[in-house]
Amino acid sequence: MSTAASLHQSRKRKNGVMMMLCVVAAGIGLAWLALILGALLYKGLAGVSLSVFTEMTPPPGDAGGLLNAIYGSIVMTIIGIIVGTPIGVLAGTYMAEYGRFSKLTTVVRFINDILLSAPSIIIGLFVYELMVRPMGHFSAIAGAVALAILVIPVVVRTTEDMLNLVPNALREAGTAIGAPRWVVIRSVAYRAALSGIVTGILLAIARISGETAPLLFTALNNQFWSSNLNAPMASLPVTIFQFALSPYEEWQQLAWTGALIITLTVLALSIFARSLTGRREDK
Repeated sequence: MSTAASLHQSRKRKNGVMMMLCVVAAGIGLAWLALILGALLYKGLAGVSLSVFTEMTPPPGDAGGLLNAIYGSIVMTIIGIIVGTPIGVLAGTYMAEYGRFSKLTTVVRFINDILLSAPSIIIGLFVYELMVRPMGHFSAIAGAVALAILVIPVVVRTTEDMLNLVPNALREAGTAIGAPRWVVIRSVAYRAALSGIVTGILLAIARISGETAPLLFTALNNQFWSSNLNAPMASLPVTIFQFALSPYEEWQQLAWTGALIITLTVLALSIFARSLTGRREDK
């Protein structure tokens, strides 16, 4: 056997071994995911009923629903997205369009990466010191601010990356017809990167919809219906956390059902975000 043939056989064996290890690792990961989703479906579907979406969180030992927690999560998530998205988009636009090669952009990108990987409980403690202690009480608006801070780095990163993928020839074409820089960004760059930016916003929603730690330090919880943003407000993640640790079967069942609702919502957002990315690549 020649040296070339021997080398080919050796590489083929190594490739086969590594491929097998990759398949095994992927199978282990998928198996755990299947077990988690299976447990959520088995435990959570048993508690799904109309009362979950129409009744308030119950006192210990009674049946009830998650209406106030669902409402609180939706309100704080919407406010967090409304506050965090414009800041993230504008910061990402500056980094990609105006300060691509500046030192300030390097510093902002570094800080953004730190925020992106920072534990959410740190954000909760920061907002607690910034808002809750001076105000003297927990509030939904403090919870929304904590979620907005978590939204910003995700949107900044996706906006910058998507704008960097826009070909410079498109910008040059807009400039060639006499359009100002801001018009080129708005009418050319944003249009080309729109699906990617929207995907980043959806991923930010998926991230904050299940956050518990920052809300424990800011919005706390509320067993009753409350639409007052200056008062404690219920949320699904905190309600799940409290109910799951309780000794009451009714609360534990509601915790499983709430976890299933959040999981299905995040999966739906992730699938929708991937579909937007796929459409962009097809174009």
